[in-house]
Parts: sequence; C-alpha cells; structure tokens
Amino acid sequence: MSLKGRVHKLTLFQMTKTLFVLIGPTGVGKTDLSLHIAKTLGCDIVSADSRQMYADLKIGTASPTPEQLAQIPHHFVGNLSLTDYYSAARYEEEAINCITQLFNSCDYALLTGGSMMYVDAVCKGIDDIPTVDAETRAFMMERYEQEGLDPLCAELRLLDPEYYHTVDLKNPKRVIHALEICHMTGRTYTSFRTQSCKERPFCIVKIGLRREREELYERINRRVDMMMEEGLLEEVKSVRPYRHMNSLNTVGYKELFMYLDGEWTLDFAIEKIKQNSRIYSRKQMTWFKRDTDIQWFHPDEVDKIMAFVESSR
Repeated sequence: MSLKGRVHKLTLFQMTKTLFVLIGPTGVGKTDLSLHIAKTLGCDIVSADSRQMYADLKIGTASPTPEQLAQIPHHFVGNLSLTDYYSAARYEEEAINCITQLFNSCDYALLTGGSMMYVDAVCKGIDDIPTVDAETRAFMMERYEQEGLDPLCAELRLLDPEYYHTVDLKNPKRVIHALEICHMTGRTYTSFRTQSCKERPFCIVKIGLRREREELYERINRRVDMMMEEGLLEEVKSVRPYRHMNSLNTVGYKELFMYLDGEWTLDFAIEKIKQNSRIYSRKQMTWFKRDTDIQWFHPDEVDKIMAFVESSR
C-alpha cells in the first residue's frame, strides 16, 4: 500500500474514535459525572485542569481523591512538581499524544476540566508560538521579582500595544510570556497569534455543565469551607517556600499567603477565596459560552446527559 493509502486508512480509522469533553465552571460538579461517563464508556479520563497537575496542590485544586483515581485511570493529575515549567503549548502536544495512545485500545476518551486554554488546546489547537529559552525566561522572571508587574505592563504597551489592550494586565504569566516572545524574537507576540483552528483526526463531543448563578455560588462557598476543614491552610504553609512560582499564582493560595504574611485576617482571606472563585467561575462561563458546539445540561440531569452520550457514540 502506498504512503498516501496508509495515511488515508489511518485517518478513517481515527475518525471512528470519539473524544468526549466535559466542561463547566469551578464547583459545578464535573468530577462525579466524569467518573460516571468514563465507566459507561469504559475509557480513561484526561484532565484539563492546569493546577491539578501539581502533585502538592491536592486540596486547594479539588483534585480527585485517591478513591476516585482508583476507580478510573486519570492522566495529567499530580504529574508535576511546583518548580516545573509548563505551558498550554506543551499540554497540547502531550495531551494529544496521550489521547492518541488511548485510542489504540478504546474507541473513546474523556477530557474534563475547567482550564479554558487547556480545553481549547486539545479541541482547537493553539498557535505555534516559539518555546522560550531558559535564559530569556530567567531574565524576565528576575525583572518581575525586582520591578513588579507595572513596569512590565508599561513595556508591553510599547512593544505590543495590540496585545496590551486585550491581555489581563493583572495576570503576570500572560504579561511576562508576551514580553519573553518580544525579547526573544524581535517580533510582537500578536504576530504569532493566528487563532486558526486545527483539525483533529477524531470526533469531538462537548458536554457543558451549568447551574443558576446563586446555586453555583452557594456550592463554591461550601467547597471553600470544606477545603479549609480538610487542611488547606496546612497545605498552603507546606508550599509557602515556593510562593514565587507561577504554579502558586492561583486562587486559594494567594489569599492565604496574605494571611500568613499578616496582611489579612484568616476570615477575610477565606472570604476573598470565595469571592475570587466566584469571579473565576464567571470568566469560565463567559469563555465557554462562545463555543456553540457545547451541549449544555444541569448536572442533576444525569439521565439526559447519559442519553446524549449514548446517542453520540
């Protein structure tokens, strides 16, 4: 058989495979349903949560429990250390490789999580932005630690005004990464962002979970209280020496660092965790609502969800 024939045959084979994608905001109830769907399909779970990948952040990221992990094989959970550098581009490559391997033994795989860029990295692909070299990364991180974020934002405004007006200027990772690309390549970060959608050699079925805002907020508040009861403060104390790492620039840890620094009371820090979690859930829903391919359900509509899964097999 010719190479063209083998490629065509492979493509037809792969298109019989289906990646189910279960998404929704933080606290909506993805974990339990993901286990139910994976058991029904007889497939593995691929996590799309950028913080659950860090082994030392179990409580604050609501990582699956050991009992849950024992029920279904999970990928990209607890596979990184706090000092590991990771990116959405690397996740795209590794997750696609993982899913491809899983399709060798099963017709289905389940991707689940709330990290919007990670979900899009798998489903749509991300731009081929150059990998930042270690020297440039170290240089920009040193500047951030010495100068703070404001001067870097001002520099980004000069070097790439288009991206400056769209990026979250309170997110150090995004600002620093754009400057890294500018310094390393001599081009604007914007010039690399074509935002073209890559074709995947498998079917993608997206299931979204949503609740009324008041209901979701109540669940988020309860979950934060539960995290504190489970030992979140002790977990934050244990990772405090690494607080400068990007892995800890996340809700639940930043607020408790402020408490440990004596800047906030514990009660105030807990309320800020709840507030920032609610704000993040709104950002997630705004992002997901732009995707017209998502079929939305309330998490309690288990029968409807499973009927949809069965009809999509």
